Amino acid sequence: MRAIIPVAGIGTRMRPHTHTQPKVLLQVADKPMLDHIIDALVDAGITGVTLVIGHLGGRVVEHVRKHYPKLELNFIEQREMLGLGHAIALTKEFHAKDERLLIILGDTIVQMDFKGLFALPCGALAVKEVPDPRRFGTVELDGPRITRLVEKAENPPSNLAIVGVYLIDNPKMLFEGLDHIITNNLRTKNEFQLTDALQYMLERGDEMRPFPIEGWLDCGKPETLLETNRILLANHCNDEKVANYRKRFPNAVLVPPVYIGEGTTIEKSVIGPHVAIARDATIEGSIMRDCTVGKNSTITKLALHDSMIGEFVEASGAGVSINLGDHSIISLK
Repeated sequence: MRAIIPVAGIGTRMRPHTHTQPKVLLQVADKPMLDHIIDALVDAGITGVTLVIGHLGGRVVEHVRKHYPKLELNFIEQREMLGLGHAIALTKEFHAKDERLLIILGDTIVQMDFKGLFALPCGALAVKEVPDPRRFGTVELDGPRITRLVEKAENPPSNLAIVGVYLIDNPKMLFEGLDHIITNNLRTKNEFQLTDALQYMLERGDEMRPFPIEGWLDCGKPETLLETNRILLANHCNDEKVANYRKRFPNAVLVPPVYIGEGTTIEKSVIGPHVAIARDATIEGSIMRDCTVGKNSTITKLALHDSMIGEFVEASGAGVSINLGDHSIISLK
């Protein structure tokens, strides 16, 4: 099976970081958010990925080709932001003849049983129960089957939110539905929506079922990315890793869970909990908790909390909460 991952979004809510970095390459725990998604797909048996790129798409192409050379890779540019349905429609040349197809959004990390999803005899949408479904697209059910998809309704038909993972059992009909809404200019909120094409399929007898998932981790805003960072660090940081970190950094106090990349130097600092530091960074005389630090950044004499630091940043001074994009220089005295 192959997968489509749309990653063309500009990421305006993640500025200033997305001025110079695609949102999907921002560090979350031990790797970029896109790598969390692709690694899960590879573990589940996906052999090919098509990425719909846009803003700073060349960096996405370079990164994925470098880190996933064994995958069958396709890239296609979405030059106009006309909606998720439009983005998927651009991949028709690669996937219209597939027997089955997975679509997964590029800015949300899900914790789920992909192999269990693939074992279903029909199409499926990943869903999660939420306390206020009015903020999400939801599914309407008739027994085990999905009959209707509803976008952010005032009175939702269920509390099952659509989380952005779609198993398509009839790709030919999907692209037929996408062609239908685009040719007839059928827009929702001025965009061509994937859910409208899925509804087209349901109305023509295609069977889809809800597939409940375990975790749904948002990376769309700084505060939600930091929360996702906390959760993933807690899941991935074990006693053996902490022991190795303490051998590498005898002049630092480490409070797990943490992640520290190769080539990083830490002196006379307190790191953690919930701090992820990429490779080749330098941390001196600082106290940090609930932070992410990009590669090749230098932090000196700072007390930081709830902060995102980009790549090639130089920051020194006093205790603050900051949000710095790549190549920033700040001195607080």
